[in-house]
Amino acid sequence: MLPIFHSSRILLPVRPWFIAVSVFAALLLNFLPTSDWPWMPDWVALVLVFWSVREPRRVGMGAGFLLGLVMDVADASLFGQHALAYVLAAYAGAALSRRILWFPPLKQALHVLPLLLMVQGAQYLVRAMPGVVLPGFSYFLGPFVGAALWMPLSFVLLLPQYQPEVHDENRPI
Repeated sequence: MLPIFHSSRILLPVRPWFIAVSVFAALLLNFLPTSDWPWMPDWVALVLVFWSVREPRRVGMGAGFLLGLVMDVADASLFGQHALAYVLAAYAGAALSRRILWFPPLKQALHVLPLLLMVQGAQYLVRAMPGVVLPGFSYFLGPFVGAALWMPLSFVLLLPQYQPEVHDENRPI
C-alpha cells in the first residue's frame, strides 16, 4: 500500500468551513453540464457519504435532506428524489462509519460502492413511480466511477487535517 494513502498519523479536527467548501464544490460539479453523462458520479452523494462516514456528528441526514432539495431544484427533477436518496446515504454512511473506517482506503471504496448504488437505485425507483421515462442501465455506471474516485477524494479532503511531519519538542502532541 502506498504510504500516501495509508497513514498512521493523527489527524487534526476538521474545520466546519472546510466541510462547507467541499460540499459547495461538489454542488458546483453537479451543476456542470457534464453531470448528465452516464458515467459521471454524483459528486454531492460522494462528498456527503465521505463526510457522513468521517464526521457523522457534523454531517448527517439533515444535511443530506437540504442538499437533496437543492439538487432537486437544480435538476428540475421530481421533488424529493435526491432528498430521499441523500438522506438514505447519510444515514447508511453514519451507521457504517466505524466499520468503513476500519479498512484501508481501497476496501473502503468497496464498502462505499453499495451506498452509491443505493443512491442511484432510490432515485431510479422514485422516477419509476409516476411513470417517467427511465434511463438505461448506463445510469448505474456513476457509482462505480465514484467508488474508484474514493481514494483520491479521501486524500484531497483529508490533506488539511494532516499534522506536519516535523514535531516541535515543546509541544506535547
